[in-house]
Amino acid sequence: MTSPPEPAREQESNAVARRAGLVAFGILVSRFLGAVRDVVIAATFAVGLTDSFFMAFTIPNALRVLFGEGAASGAFVPVLIEAREKEGPERAATVFGGLVRVMVPVLSLVTLLGVVFAGPVVLAYASGFDTERFDLTVQMTRWVFPYIFVMGVAALVTAALHSRKSFTAPALSPALLNVALVVACLAMVPVLVHFDLPTWYALATGVMVGGVLQVLAQWPALRRLGFALTARGSHRDPYVRKAMHLLLPLLLSLGVYQLNVIFARQFASHLGRGPVSWLWYAQRLVEIPQGMFALAIASAALPSLSEIVSRGDRQEALALFRATLRMTLFVAIPSTVALAVLALPIVAVLFGRGEFSASDVQETAYGLVFQAAGIWAVASVRTVVPMFHAHNDTRTQVVASLMNLIVFAGVSWLLMDSMRHAGLTLAISLAALAQLGVLLALLRRRTGRLGLGRVVGVSVRMGLAAAVMGGLLYALTASRPWLTDALAPTQLGLLLTAVVGGGLAYLGVAHALGVEEAATFANGLARRLRRTRR
Repeated sequence: MTSPPEPAREQESNAVARRAGLVAFGILVSRFLGAVRDVVIAATFAVGLTDSFFMAFTIPNALRVLFGEGAASGAFVPVLIEAREKEGPERAATVFGGLVRVMVPVLSLVTLLGVVFAGPVVLAYASGFDTERFDLTVQMTRWVFPYIFVMGVAALVTAALHSRKSFTAPALSPALLNVALVVACLAMVPVLVHFDLPTWYALATGVMVGGVLQVLAQWPALRRLGFALTARGSHRDPYVRKAMHLLLPLLLSLGVYQLNVIFARQFASHLGRGPVSWLWYAQRLVEIPQGMFALAIASAALPSLSEIVSRGDRQEALALFRATLRMTLFVAIPSTVALAVLALPIVAVLFGRGEFSASDVQETAYGLVFQAAGIWAVASVRTVVPMFHAHNDTRTQVVASLMNLIVFAGVSWLLMDSMRHAGLTLAISLAALAQLGVLLALLRRRTGRLGLGRVVGVSVRMGLAAAVMGGLLYALTASRPWLTDALAPTQLGLLLTAVVGGGLAYLGVAHALGVEEAATFANGLARRLRRTRR
């Protein structure tokens, strides 16, 4: 098949960029509200209680990622697109109904088992907790486990919407979980204290209400596109069976990654009070650039990649892959540098109040530096994986994920005694790098030459621009008393100035070095500003 001309490729890349921008905006809103949520939680609850809550939320959140990212991104979207392309939108709606009929009983069973066997589940990943924290974690787990069912349904809805390139509702709906948690903490905690009830009921209530709101927020878009949770369908449908065959190895692959999270918290549970919470807050900060850009670009690119691969055009698919990888690295590389350099100021400004002590700030920042080092690798992994999904290949990812797990477990075991929780965050970064290497090698074996020479060259220039930015950020912030005066207006102003100034410095140097993405970003920003003024 003849590849489309360059303008057509550029048009498709621009379409992916626009959709990625929309998803990134939704994730930005969610991450901002997530930061507000974490600030409220850190100021309201001591790290002993938050250790238990974050542990209790580990398994439900891990399964949310399995069913959410696994089902929506990897298995269901390509199959729904294939059904629509070959047999029309009504056929796709029927396939969606079949997927609902399969997934709802599975989600119900998983939820029931989690509630009944919460004790053994918690023992598997929090054996280092003392009796008081262990019992509290078990109680919390039973309360939040039904979140899995709700988020599984939300994943089905998201898959249907993404298959029709509808990204607005799925992008914005996750913010509702953070809104629900903030409102629950602020409104319920004083009432619970007044009636001498456990204050963590507010956290559990916020999780469940937020999950339900995420489903309801996507419902109108689902109906408008002709899908319905009550649509007719059968588990015997060939497309449904194909989706399940794709899903199983993908769940195994993503499950291996989630085992890293579980192992990290299991290791952290043996390090005393605090490390579980420090890891949680560091992970939340790292997920801002990872989610805003890497996940946004990957989600936006998958439908286009699936359509191109279904037409059999390997060269066009590789061209789009290279473009999305460059987009990802353009943001991920400076994010890596900025978050590592600004770890202490950011943690101090966001969390340094209330029950969160100066020691908590230092320890969280210590772990954050080493986890930030792997942002670019994790982001690249999330960009490479959709190439396999577009080819209906979910098995290859299992091999790369196993490499990730092996490296993580080995490095964690070697470094945990000397570096404590920071050894775990460094292990996460090194494991992601190993996984990226395996994925690229396997992708090259599948598709032939990847043509990444120019991507590597431009990445070096991005790295040079990021180094200049990092030097500027360090010069502006290194000598300030962040542990004792982080909330002073001058300190807040300085941090904001450093972030904006560093970003502009990166753009300027990258543009001077010939990085095309810098000009594209600047032109897009200028167009938006002109529209705003009108």
